[in-house]
Amino acid sequence: MLESLHISNYALIDAMDIDFHSGLNIITGETGAGKSIILGAITMLLGGRADSKAIRRTDSKSVIECTFDVTGNEQLHRYCMESDIEWDDNQCILRREISPSGRSRAFINDSPVTLAQMQSIGLRLIDIHSQHQNQLLASPDFQRTIIDSLAENTGRLKEYDVLYSRFREALRRLKLTKAAIARDKENSEFMAYQLNQLEELNPQPDELAQLEHDRELIAGSADIKRHLHDALEALSEGNVNTLSLLQSVQTSCDELEQVLPGNDNIPGRISDILVEINDINETLSRMYSETGADPDDLDDIDNRISELHSFMRRHHVESPQQLIEIRDNLRSRLQRIDDAPAMIADLEKEARRAHRIAIEAAKTISETRRHAALEFARNLKEAATPLGMKNLHCEIDVTTTDLGPTGIDNVEFRFAFNKNQTPIPVNGAASGGEISRLMLCIKAIIADRIQLPSIVFDEVDTGVSGEVASRMGQLMQDMSASLQVIAITHLPQVAAKGAHHYKVFKADDEHATHTRIARLTREERIDELALMLSGDPVSDAARANARELLASSI
Repeated sequence: MLESLHISNYALIDAMDIDFHSGLNIITGETGAGKSIILGAITMLLGGRADSKAIRRTDSKSVIECTFDVTGNEQLHRYCMESDIEWDDNQCILRREISPSGRSRAFINDSPVTLAQMQSIGLRLIDIHSQHQNQLLASPDFQRTIIDSLAENTGRLKEYDVLYSRFREALRRLKLTKAAIARDKENSEFMAYQLNQLEELNPQPDELAQLEHDRELIAGSADIKRHLHDALEALSEGNVNTLSLLQSVQTSCDELEQVLPGNDNIPGRISDILVEINDINETLSRMYSETGADPDDLDDIDNRISELHSFMRRHHVESPQQLIEIRDNLRSRLQRIDDAPAMIADLEKEARRAHRIAIEAAKTISETRRHAALEFARNLKEAATPLGMKNLHCEIDVTTTDLGPTGIDNVEFRFAFNKNQTPIPVNGAASGGEISRLMLCIKAIIADRIQLPSIVFDEVDTGVSGEVASRMGQLMQDMSASLQVIAITHLPQVAAKGAHHYKVFKADDEHATHTRIARLTREERIDELALMLSGDPVSDAARANARELLASSI
């Protein structure tokens, strides 16, 4: 339930703190005193639009904060845990801050949240029933929601939503598959041509990287072989080479052996050099023959790399692996054309099965709606009769329609407010006051089903008086036995039913007009009720009437 409301720097409110209580809380005050400002502030905490024009002083931010008692609210606890929102087992604090620039910030238990999250939590904590909400009564979605709440269909609808989603997904797959096969049939010749080219290319995973690596090695081997060739040319294979020159030197030294100094052994030394040079020549020759740098190999690699790049550009990809994927996809799509009849038959069978299961679940929900609709029509007439609608006739039509997100039903409320009148849809049958009373009755009927800790009625009693007003107040008082009710009213008969009474009023100082609120004592309540009964000034007779009204209402 709503424990407290803090408002600062908002419209005519410089600072206001209100403590609410369980049971029926009444708020009264003259027109223009600021009751709608308080309601607007609460609406802001339910994700309402922030308006910087509502900020009273432009040198500071506006702050609106509500504290709710959430003891035992496991549903809200789960939502906060799933949304990573700070949680307190006893209290939930909603806060909106609006800067003079219009920037808005939202917090739940000091955790920054989005407006969507604040709205989601707010709707779990409080229901604001205003004149604007009366328009919902003509909405088919709202009417169906009422019946579903009475039929306790929350769990069934969750299960149905899963089944309906499966059916929709099966239909989507069938539709997409048919469309894809039709497109592929039109392009089958070109696809076959592409597949044939890719199969001839036969790309391999990581092939390009391996080719680049091999090319590098072969290119390096070619350089090595060229240097070996140059060395062999100089040593033994050139027209003028080291070995032939040394052999000439040896021949000449052999001829000069008789005149050369014996102790220098020049011919022997030259022979040793020739042995070493021959050995080096053999080693280099062996290395040359073992080095596999073939220019043709390099050309083959370059051609393969060029071919791969050409295909990659053609298919707008960046790797041979992606070419493989395109090839496999083409193969699969062409195979799918051949398998199309069997594939479509399987998908149609799956869709029919999903539809059948969803229909069965929807029929179960439809049955509960029809039973709930009959009971609701009886209860609504019973609740509305004391509120001046003794000739009310309700027909809650649940008719079968195509399978949809909420089942197979259209729900329509039809009313007649006069004898011998044919019931017609509510937006053409009822006046504003009648709709207000109908909505009050509906909220009273479903109050224990919606599991809301608090509900706010904003002048829902407009347009009624006398005994009807008293009965409307009694209805709110009865509702307050199971949930907190806050009612903004102009009627003394309603105000007298409250367990707690607050008055909103304006106060002037030397600078401005301010909206204030005060919780009334019993004597102050008598004065306020007397004022509402007879106007100003308050007479002794009016106070006596007020005292009697209060005594008979509590």
